[in-house]
Amino acid sequence: MIEFVTLGMLMQGKMSGYDIKKITEQTVGIFYKMSYGSLYPALKRLVNSTFVTEEETNDSKNKKIYSITELGQAHFMQWLREPLHSNKREYLIKIFFYDYLDEPTRKQNLIAYQQHVAHHIAQIEAVQTIVSKELEQLEDKSQYYNRVSVMHYGLHFYNMENEWLKKIIDNEGL
Repeated sequence: MIEFVTLGMLMQGKMSGYDIKKITEQTVGIFYKMSYGSLYPALKRLVNSTFVTEEETNDSKNKKIYSITELGQAHFMQWLREPLHSNKREYLIKIFFYDYLDEPTRKQNLIAYQQHVAHHIAQIEAVQTIVSKELEQLEDKSQYYNRVSVMHYGLHFYNMENEWLKKIIDNEGL
């Protein structure tokens, strides 16, 4: 994931490793953490795979400036075009960079992911119906409070996510 985040940041232009980390913290840092200990090895891998070039500056800090290559841009765009998946919130990273993606692919991926979210909502609602009937039979419902609360959280989360997806699919409000 760090390689794709780094490539995405470099789509904005040339940057030092410090700049990449700083901008990542200020943008996607809410849901993605990056350390210098993981960034610099990732930059080295990206340079070795010719997705990124490295330019040494001759200033007092001996700082390196990184640029994305055409091959790196193609690699990044290929990843960006892939369908969205909910693992480790990777989809939030991809959506953050979706301004680089063409409108038809962006919309197709968002709609497909929204259908995935709707499927989760339907599953949780089905379980909720069953659980509600079972809870009616119990004398001490409080023994199941935390388990039921997690189910409610899941339902609220997916409903919120579904509403958010509707807005970005329709390109509503900033």
